[in-house]
Amino acid sequence: MILLLAVACGVAVADVYFPQAISPLVAADLAISPGSAALVATAAQLGYAAGIFLLVPLGDRVPHRPLLVTLLVLTCGGLLIAGAAPSLAVLVAASAATGATTVVPQIVIPMAVGLTAPDRRGAVTGTLLSGLIGGILLARTFSGTVGAWLGWRAPYLVAAGVVLVLALVLAAKVPVTTPPSRQRYPALLAESLRLLRSEPELRRSCFYQATVFAGFSAAWTSVALFVTGPAYGMGAPVVGLIALVGAGSMFCTPVAGRRVDRSGPEPVSLVCLLGAVLSAVVLLGGLARGALGLVALAAGLLLLDIAMQAGQVANQARIFVLRPEARSRLNTAYMTCAFLGGSVGSWLGVRAYRSLGWAGVCTLVAVAAVLALLRHLLRAGGQVAVTADRPEPAAPTPAAR
Repeated sequence: MILLLAVACGVAVADVYFPQAISPLVAADLAISPGSAALVATAAQLGYAAGIFLLVPLGDRVPHRPLLVTLLVLTCGGLLIAGAAPSLAVLVAASAATGATTVVPQIVIPMAVGLTAPDRRGAVTGTLLSGLIGGILLARTFSGTVGAWLGWRAPYLVAAGVVLVLALVLAAKVPVTTPPSRQRYPALLAESLRLLRSEPELRRSCFYQATVFAGFSAAWTSVALFVTGPAYGMGAPVVGLIALVGAGSMFCTPVAGRRVDRSGPEPVSLVCLLGAVLSAVVLLGGLARGALGLVALAAGLLLLDIAMQAGQVANQARIFVLRPEARSRLNTAYMTCAFLGGSVGSWLGVRAYRSLGWAGVCTLVAVAAVLALLRHLLRAGGQVAVTADRPEPAAPTPAAR
């Protein structure tokens, strides 16, 4: 069942990410600028953020099986509309709608955590996220390759067929679950906001993921423009191959999950934030061009992928223990912030690339990661200070002895 749910996470989330690799093909076919074509990927992420806020809280209110199947059927319809879109406006609207319904992983992960023993939750979360990562990264390879052979519409149509098959499988295999909440829908939405206000650890995890994901989205949205532009002059399949190298990160999240189960989320968060900063330095090597530049791009994106996804394992482990009865609502607040950060990162990444080139994108990745790292170090320093100020326990008196 965990393997099936991991596949479901990967297939569902792929529909948000595969437009990133085919934006140059969209631009050429619709006779628009590459920057305008990049709006398709940005719209998908904004739609995903909206879907997380509006739909994921239903995971605490509606039985999981009908909810997941309904969302996948709606996703299939959105993909079909996008694949037949006659203009950029229709494509952007369909992309946003598809993103909104492609929130299956954010319902599956809290569901699986609730069905798992506490000492295995990190490992299960890591396994599910490895499926999600595989979907994110292999989606770019799939769309870049299929798009180069059959045009940019083909990935949408193929994805629609795969999603429909997945809906049928989940309808037969997902276990029956009892929702933990009977709150009305408006109360569910309001609860996510209240949790964000009342839980400092939730806010901290949101900040970590929003900043790192902003850098991640900026890099991946811009790398297609960089590789297919004058610096390299290569096609969309090369972007897909770079993404294929990055798929190696899917093997790291189960390891991060087991480490979280043993040591807690804080050491894992620190390593991941340091890795995100280092990835910006490695990505600068892409300015070398040629084979060396491509190796630097692949290595830097792989490191950034690992840092972002393993960091998510730590962040979700941190928030899921706060309110066990409200895991979907906690995940709603967390993932909404994360994808708002990702959407801003995509928007800023294209503008940084236009104004400052690839060096500007790398600077944006570094600044986002450093902000999260400083927040983590300041918290660690504050904890040390509180511990140091805490008075030593008094020695027991002879009578007490």
